[in-house]
Amino acid sequence: MAPVTAGMATAAVTTKAASGSPYQLDPSQSLRATTSLVKHIKSQSGKKRDSAPKVDLLADAGGDEENEEGAGGEGRAEGVPIWLTLTTKKHIVDQKRLKPGKIPLPHPLNSPTNSNLRVCLITADPQRTYKDFLTHPSFPPALASKVQRVIGITKLKAKYKPFENRRQLLSEYDIFLADDRIITSLPQALGKIFYKGGAKRPVPVSLEGRREKAADGAKRLKISEGGSKVVKAAPEPAAIAREIERALSCALVHLAPGASTSVKIGYANL
Repeated sequence: MAPVTAGMATAAVTTKAASGSPYQLDPSQSLRATTSLVKHIKSQSGKKRDSAPKVDLLADAGGDEENEEGAGGEGRAEGVPIWLTLTTKKHIVDQKRLKPGKIPLPHPLNSPTNSNLRVCLITADPQRTYKDFLTHPSFPPALASKVQRVIGITKLKAKYKPFENRRQLLSEYDIFLADDRIITSLPQALGKIFYKGGAKRPVPVSLEGRREKAADGAKRLKISEGGSKVVKAAPEPAAIAREIERALSCALVHLAPGASTSVKIGYANL
């Protein structure tokens, strides 16, 4: 079954606001629209299951994107993802805005209590720094057990250049996190197999230390105005753990040049 988008629920979920904002969500209409959407998904899943032909045991299991999303898989409402489609009035052309981002969700797509979650962390060089963090006393052991692989960008490009190696890497882990300093170079390194569907597109995480504040709370000057470069403290294991936990509870927003984008915000059984 093809992913069902929240855009299919065409009820007017926005109304003119009394404040300065042009629109605001109408909670009652939003609830009616989403309830109808879930009913439609369950109805279509039932029809799909009743009329489905025999399972082809020789089919390529790795090529079905929806089998990688959710626990239910094709033919079950539980595994159908819900996508929120956003449309802007103007085309997005600023390259800085096209960098992938995250939106925290009250009900994460990936359950924090799922001990079977397999996470691969792609980092800037050197990777050893971040591998050592996993064994540090301040890094939560439960989270460390989920991060089963830490790989640097240089090693990634060298070892996973062949298509079959990238295909195997894709199948070995449930979620891929990537240092936001190298996130824009990953499409070329990982190839379209990671990006064509978006199911396991790398989620950016900040693995740098915090910026040091300017003296006396003054606003930092730009280098062109006589200021100095931003100085960042060394990253701390506890801070990196919090960043990873936050990334696991967020929805990935990956904008493209244009006026429309889709964000996966849940599954039909949530």
